[in-house]
Amino acid sequence: MKDFELKLPDTLAAAVGELPAAYSRDGAQVLAGGQDIVTVMKDDIEQPAALVSLQRLGLDGMKWDERGGLTIGATVTIQTLAEDARVEQVLPALREAARSVGSPQIRSQGTVGGNLNQRPRCPYYRHPSVSCFKKGGSVCLAEFGFNKYAAIFGGGPSYYSHPSDLATALVMLGATASITGPDGERQVPLTELYVLPEETLDTETVLRPDEILTSVSIPAPAADARASYLKYKECASYDFALAAVAVSVSRGDDGVVTDARVVLGGVAPKPWEVPAAARALVGKRMEPEAWTAAGEAAVADADPLEHNGYKVHLVKGLLFRALEALV
Repeated sequence: MKDFELKLPDTLAAAVGELPAAYSRDGAQVLAGGQDIVTVMKDDIEQPAALVSLQRLGLDGMKWDERGGLTIGATVTIQTLAEDARVEQVLPALREAARSVGSPQIRSQGTVGGNLNQRPRCPYYRHPSVSCFKKGGSVCLAEFGFNKYAAIFGGGPSYYSHPSDLATALVMLGATASITGPDGERQVPLTELYVLPEETLDTETVLRPDEILTSVSIPAPAADARASYLKYKECASYDFALAAVAVSVSRGDDGVVTDARVVLGGVAPKPWEVPAAARALVGKRMEPEAWTAAGEAAVADADPLEHNGYKVHLVKGLLFRALEALV
């Protein structure tokens, strides 16, 4: 890892002013908790000449509105979410997603903004000596090589899977990101924050190099909505999702599902919403037959590679268990 200059701006405008208008491998980048950007630098993917710290910008707060919606600053730690009693009560799926991230040490340093903006964890992409398609090579080596952790949805021409647990839960919760750049602030629904590799290989989000994600806002959940987050990982402690499910269900007085939302994690280059799975639940009672049908609908468009077909079965099982937990 090369030497870099640490910038410590006191205002958001000053922080934005330190960032480059166009992407370059050695251009200044944002530093929140450092859990991802430092590994990116160690893996020789990026070598920014400067890191622009967000720690003095007052982005470490959480604010509830009168309706029960929540705005979370970009530098709020993941451990703060995991330990917050009101988050546990009002947004239990978000708390479960936060608790599933890494280890207590990683959660105490890692931030919400950093978790949402993680770079891919594909071993080919992360290897300093490998020139994969996403790093300018001629082919995605995961397509016909080691693809145990690769995407089964939305892949091609690069088959990485998105590593963020919080993003999966926040998409399900209908969250919106606040983004600030030289032209001011803009609001981007999290459903529109991430891009597929067929759109661009330079980045995984719509953020421009001179923009900063400053907060995430979650609307108040419906009074009759219940939600859960469930993740399967290879190691019991610190690990990324092989597959994850975030699901929300609303039911009428008769017990019939009136609304549902299903988002998958660890299986696509971005949080993968599956409206077909939600439609399989609406109009049905919360019973095993409906959960099985939702699972089949969730993976109907899956396109696994040679070594990751197990993710199809994982998704179906996780969705069944996540729905069962809501009864």
